[in-house]
Amino acid sequence: MLQFRFSTLLKEFFQSNLKRSLTGISVNKSSLPIHYSFSSASVDVKVSSKFKVLHRRLLYTTGTRTYCTKAEGAAIPVNENAVPLTAVTDQVTKDEPKEAAIEKKRKAGILPSLEDLLFYTIAEGQEKIPVHKFLTALKATGLRTGDPRLKECMDTLKVTLKNTSDGVLLDRQLFKKCVQSNIVLLTQAFRKKFVIPDFQSFTSHIDELYESAKKLNEGQVADYIPQLAKFNPDLWAVSLCTVDGQRHTVGDTKVPFCLQSCVKPLKYAIAVHDHGTEYVHRFIGKEPSGLRFNKLFLDEDDKPHNPMVNAGAIVCTSLIKQGASNAAKFDYVMNFLNKMAGNEYVGFSNATFQSERESGDRNFAIGYYLKEKKCFPEGTDMTSILDFYFQLCSIEVTCESASVMAATLANGGFCPITGERVLSPEAVRDTLSLMHSCGMYDFSGQFAFHVGLPAKSGVAGGILLVVPNVMGIMCWSPPLDKLGNSVRGIQFCTDLVSLFNFHNYDNLRHFAKKHDPRREGGDQRQLTFGPMDYESLQQELALKDSLWKKVVPTECHEDSSTTVVYRMESVGERN
Repeated sequence: MLQFRFSTLLKEFFQSNLKRSLTGISVNKSSLPIHYSFSSASVDVKVSSKFKVLHRRLLYTTGTRTYCTKAEGAAIPVNENAVPLTAVTDQVTKDEPKEAAIEKKRKAGILPSLEDLLFYTIAEGQEKIPVHKFLTALKATGLRTGDPRLKECMDTLKVTLKNTSDGVLLDRQLFKKCVQSNIVLLTQAFRKKFVIPDFQSFTSHIDELYESAKKLNEGQVADYIPQLAKFNPDLWAVSLCTVDGQRHTVGDTKVPFCLQSCVKPLKYAIAVHDHGTEYVHRFIGKEPSGLRFNKLFLDEDDKPHNPMVNAGAIVCTSLIKQGASNAAKFDYVMNFLNKMAGNEYVGFSNATFQSERESGDRNFAIGYYLKEKKCFPEGTDMTSILDFYFQLCSIEVTCESASVMAATLANGGFCPITGERVLSPEAVRDTLSLMHSCGMYDFSGQFAFHVGLPAKSGVAGGILLVVPNVMGIMCWSPPLDKLGNSVRGIQFCTDLVSLFNFHNYDNLRHFAKKHDPRREGGDQRQLTFGPMDYESLQQELALKDSLWKKVVPTECHEDSSTTVVYRMESVGERN
């Protein structure tokens, strides 16, 4: 509760300014007697109704950024170090812009703290917040309690709850202590400033698309690599991660599987990040081949057509950490992938690696053909490169960790859940361009036409899908169609773009037939989103109309006659 007490300073202020303060106020002395009685602790004021209004609107600043007001008929308590101000009506004229008014309030120190705003939003008039209510509301925004960005907040919350009497409820001061380290991120989440504002509604549609694709029973699990043939064809999972770190998963999302060809765009991105586009494309082309992914075929310049087919991926592998041992190279790539995944699960299947190497005659044939055509950098050990190639295909992920990798590409090379720059903008741009044109084997043209998004499929059943500037998605289901793509994954991607305007050309003018989850309440989402600083968020919130609503004071140990409680209105009511 916001409380202030009169001090000696206030007494001196009234004594020195009494005559000036009452200038211009007409008072009927016979009917409205005025009496002032000062003491060191309080002041007794009996005034006309007009003066009461003026009296109530006096503001006093303290070191705390808060709105305050006076309860009807109660004294205005003031902090000992308070500095009196004139009434707000004297400072800001009716014609003055809102921005100017906010700036004056900010300088005066009376904007509400973000911590207070968040508390009143969740508390809804109560003096304490149940922890489960806060965590449930947090998850509804799409953030996870395990988000690395919220680690300090969650650690403080655990320690604080151990020291409370009931271990369940947080008052305003304890709540502020817990959230202050992550208050900007939390305020963005609760004020729906993320790229998908209404995340619960969006994920309900995702769940419906998942269930629809789950009914499909076509396709065959890949068996030319023995380890892949062991997967249950009923496994089906979808995970997504937005560029703001909002997460949603459905299905068998914690089952590890090998990236296989889904690793191709990732290692190409690493090569471009390290060497630049010009160097990498001295050895690899940029054109779709129009042929099967494992064909022994080069373009007219005797280069692999692109890095998404086996020949191009093998050459791309030879460009990573040239001259280093395979062990050093593998650690280097694993470190990159861990950063892309926000340090979520990235493993290795030795059984799949051995199985790939034992059944990799076609890839050995491609390797020798590339060596004959001098496609590798000078001094490359082709057999060692093939071992490294098989190792990278055998890297394991889950749907959840792979969705964060895809989101890192969607987010221009920054991992959404750590904020770390992993890849250069050049590497991300080139990778997404080739995923769009060459990422889906012989189905790439059809996929670009119908789905219109960068993607890469693998024979383990994964589809790595990127919605630039919005989110990354990983679909996984082992049964494949005749072109080597996941049957359920293709259906999900097609249905996703049929429902939402994620297709690359859905955002042309006059296209309004699909849902846009980036909009809220029918309004076009602002082009700027993402991190904001504390002060910007404060001012943005204060500029909103009627953020605060007066509610009935709840019971407390203090005199409720001097207390007025405010809470922020529901976000949905004002947006």
